[in-house]
Amino acid sequence: MSGQIVIFFFATCLVIGSSGFYLPGLAPVVYCKKDAEKDGCKSAIPIYVNRLDSIESVLPYEYTKFDFCQAKDDNSPVENLGQVVFGERIRPSPYQTAYKEDKKCEIVCTQTYEKGKKEDEQKLQFIRNAILQNYQHHWIVDNLPITWCYKTDTGEDYCSRGFPVGCYVTKDGKKKDACVIGDKFSEKDTYYLFNHIDIVLTYHSGEGEEWGSKIGIAGGRIVGAKLSPRSLKHKTKTGPDACSSDDVLGIKSQITDKLEISYSYSVTFEENNAIKWSSRWDYILSSMPHANIQWFSILNSLVIVLFLSGMVAMILLRTLHRDIARYNQMDNSEDAQEEFGWKLVHGDVFRAPRRGMLLSVLVGSGSQIGIMTFVTLVFACLGFLSPANRGALMTCAMVLFVCLGTPAGYISSRIYKMFGGERWISNVLLTSMFCPGVAFALFFVLNLVLWTNGSSAAIPFTTLLALLALWLLVSTPLVFLGAYLGFRRRPIEQPVRTNQIPRQIPDQSIYTKPIPGIIMGGVLPFGCIFIQLFFILNSIWSHQFYYMFGFLFLVFMILVITCSETTILLCYFHLCAEDYHWWWRSFLTSGFTAFYLFCYCIHYFVAKLEISGSASTFLYFGYTLIMVFLFFLFTGTVGFFACFWFTRKIYSVVKVD
Repeated sequence: MSGQIVIFFFATCLVIGSSGFYLPGLAPVVYCKKDAEKDGCKSAIPIYVNRLDSIESVLPYEYTKFDFCQAKDDNSPVENLGQVVFGERIRPSPYQTAYKEDKKCEIVCTQTYEKGKKEDEQKLQFIRNAILQNYQHHWIVDNLPITWCYKTDTGEDYCSRGFPVGCYVTKDGKKKDACVIGDKFSEKDTYYLFNHIDIVLTYHSGEGEEWGSKIGIAGGRIVGAKLSPRSLKHKTKTGPDACSSDDVLGIKSQITDKLEISYSYSVTFEENNAIKWSSRWDYILSSMPHANIQWFSILNSLVIVLFLSGMVAMILLRTLHRDIARYNQMDNSEDAQEEFGWKLVHGDVFRAPRRGMLLSVLVGSGSQIGIMTFVTLVFACLGFLSPANRGALMTCAMVLFVCLGTPAGYISSRIYKMFGGERWISNVLLTSMFCPGVAFALFFVLNLVLWTNGSSAAIPFTTLLALLALWLLVSTPLVFLGAYLGFRRRPIEQPVRTNQIPRQIPDQSIYTKPIPGIIMGGVLPFGCIFIQLFFILNSIWSHQFYYMFGFLFLVFMILVITCSETTILLCYFHLCAEDYHWWWRSFLTSGFTAFYLFCYCIHYFVAKLEISGSASTFLYFGYTLIMVFLFFLFTGTVGFFACFWFTRKIYSVVKVD
């Protein structure tokens, strides 16, 4: 029965992760014409702007940092903790529209730049740099990203959730980025600014729907938002004829005369009752690159890993069964003197390791990260952390990490007491401060770099204080509570006694020495995650949506199983070679998967990304170090507990005099 429940949960996660599920708390908004406004129906459709970012830079900037048209009021939506940490800054835009009110060439503002004026030159140069590094706008309407849809080189339709500030033609006449889509972008060493936006809003009129019968034909729901950016040299400053020009707006590296840039937009409403509000994200998610390839690749990888894991488990169980049966048949004193293999070290196998304090702290923090990851992925599979709810994933992970201080303190104290440790205050302080402190210190240094460069990703000082308060005033007391409960309990009793005098370890062969075993131990676990890792890194650094949490949860479980079986297998080999120093080795064997993760991140940086600049490079590897450190703690903890369970199990079933 339990197996059927597990299979049902996996199937549910796969279906939900592949089809796109929506947060139950996000309610649709009904819009109607101005003359038909009533309760639950409004005419104004606000358009918001988010931060501008680039795949060539890790430094995002707020919309107000640029000399674009700004909104008169600052009625910004409330951002959650995850959005602030990720650097999202959603602000109202000067682009306004109302339900079913088409607009043609609405001029928002005109910015003027005088030759020789230092302030104007700095503003213009900032826009030039954004064009050169292909910075992208991110606009939002009705909690839906306004996408820029175009055909790729392979002829497929692709919808990007951002659109470029502009494009650049080099001194050699080479067109960069979006300049390849137009023949008029031909002048050398010229920056072309996309200053006109054609917006198409698709709505469902409610015809044939229960909600539509309540509002009549006057209302509808937004089910799609697309735009097309254009570079346009306006003929006049007002009127619909201002956008009738076919000339593009080019900005030279140095302005030789007064420069005027007008920003304009058009809005068109289209009815489409075939698209339901609940599936309005589908056209964005289905056009993600490699989305279809991912299915076969991941399933292929999972089948291979499951097959290898099954083989390892079968060989291990058969060999162990034979060993235990042989050892238990030694019932005369003469045979007892000829013990061999892993039974020979029964008096030393549970001897406390060196630096047991540090090991218990790392295992406690790794348990905290593991439980946090598991619960977060469960919530994501159930649809509570969909892309529609911005920042929910990070908020959920951070809150869970803070609230899971009690398990960290409990596990750390239990292991430390098992090792015979008596400095319980030091253990509690290190558990609450060491690993979170390392991550926070790296994060603080990276935040200083962001703050120095004026990036919107820099965490405000008040938010930084809030994070410190969560850590010191919530997480730390919970760690003390868990440690108190752990130290009150009796120490964990081992199945065999430990000798007073340590046994000498014989010379080891090359493959049973610690370092080769640790290096080999991380290969198989990394093999089951590297495909998913590519898509995760794409979502982080290439600003793409990640929504296939069903697959991710399955890969997470396979990673846990693979880390466990690999560590158990190597631990068995070392015990057979009469090497009983398995405590640290079990943690480092599966934890070494993090080293391969770091190597892959380096490969991804060199081969896939186009990041330039020392600050962006420093930020990339800084954030990567935080990710690798947390991954090291998690995988190491999995290996430790797997080996601990295995060792206790085999020595509890064998007869020891």
